[in-house]
Amino acid sequence: MMQEPARLRMGMVGGGRGAFIGAVHRTAARLEGGIDLVAGALSSDATRARDSGRDLGLDDDRNHADWRAMLEDERGRPDGERIDLVVVVTPNDTHGPIATAFAEAGMHVVVDKPMTRTVEEAEALVDAVERRGLVGCVTYNYSGFPMVRQARSIVASGELGTIRKVLVEYHQGWLTEAIEAQGQKQAAWRTDPHRSGAGAVGDIGTHAEHLATFVTGLEPEMLSATLTTFVPGRRVDDDAVVQLRYAGGAKGVLLASQVCPGQNNDLRLRAWGSRGGLSWQQEEPETLVVRSATGAERRHRRGDPNLATAERWSRLPAGHGEGFLEAFTNIYAAAARAMRGEPVTVGEDYPGVRDGLRGVRFMHACLESNRKEGTWIPLSS
Repeated sequence: MMQEPARLRMGMVGGGRGAFIGAVHRTAARLEGGIDLVAGALSSDATRARDSGRDLGLDDDRNHADWRAMLEDERGRPDGERIDLVVVVTPNDTHGPIATAFAEAGMHVVVDKPMTRTVEEAEALVDAVERRGLVGCVTYNYSGFPMVRQARSIVASGELGTIRKVLVEYHQGWLTEAIEAQGQKQAAWRTDPHRSGAGAVGDIGTHAEHLATFVTGLEPEMLSATLTTFVPGRRVDDDAVVQLRYAGGAKGVLLASQVCPGQNNDLRLRAWGSRGGLSWQQEEPETLVVRSATGAERRHRRGDPNLATAERWSRLPAGHGEGFLEAFTNIYAAAARAMRGEPVTVGEDYPGVRDGLRGVRFMHACLESNRKEGTWIPLSS
């Protein structure tokens, strides 16, 4: 009989009542990661934090009013009772301080994107995680889709030849109007530059950058960005057009916008090499299109024969659609295996803190390029 994996004890900071992404993290952790939520500081408001913890059944002594109290409590507990990992799902300006403090205390960390607000915070978190020999995971969840992983495998096999051009687009419409001025909580902090660090280019542009890099295996070396604020009075960009130069000579274009009416979560990737190309769309995640130089087209569906990589990362039979939650679960499952000391590959099986650092550098390089009217900015590794 197969032995059940050891359960991991999880604490969460943020993600309380009404927080969409906190519930997603908790569901993904439960689905396959063997992870139990046992502690939390689920809101920056003390009353809301306590109420949220009671909603989720946390014991009173581990249901904290703030994250510092939670950290102090966990530090004082014996090894067999202390949390194994903390999940940070707060506004961007608090990611770095919270995650780094828990890492310095010897606990694994899972952080939402962008990993931190500043490059300096990202570098400090990388240092803490690597120095302590911990797992640091950034939830670039779109890399968890089975057909995205199949796309990566196709590129790595050489079937497309040398990659020449990459086009990645991420379009939403939820910020078409100034809803931040109407008290919409998510919009309020995401459009505050002191809390978010950037607008669309940080919020969804970092997802797009990671997806392109994950599938192609190419890291951008330089970029030129034009960031626009279309909504009057908004203090951050809500639209981004970025040109990319990749190692080896490939060229790319990244488009990210949150002011496209009618678009929900339209993330698309296309890549072309010397012998063929491929395309994938998040709103139709079960399909991967591969084209040869002759124009012949193959449309792969998850469950088709000979898609070994997609099969490895699937949990439902073909014809039963896998989506956002299952992709998120793949990230958690791989990170949990790493926390248990099982063999995994950081960056391939789950996005690590160095992927997060690259995303933060990308965000700030875009801001710098835009300030300098599109000047090409190098991306340090």
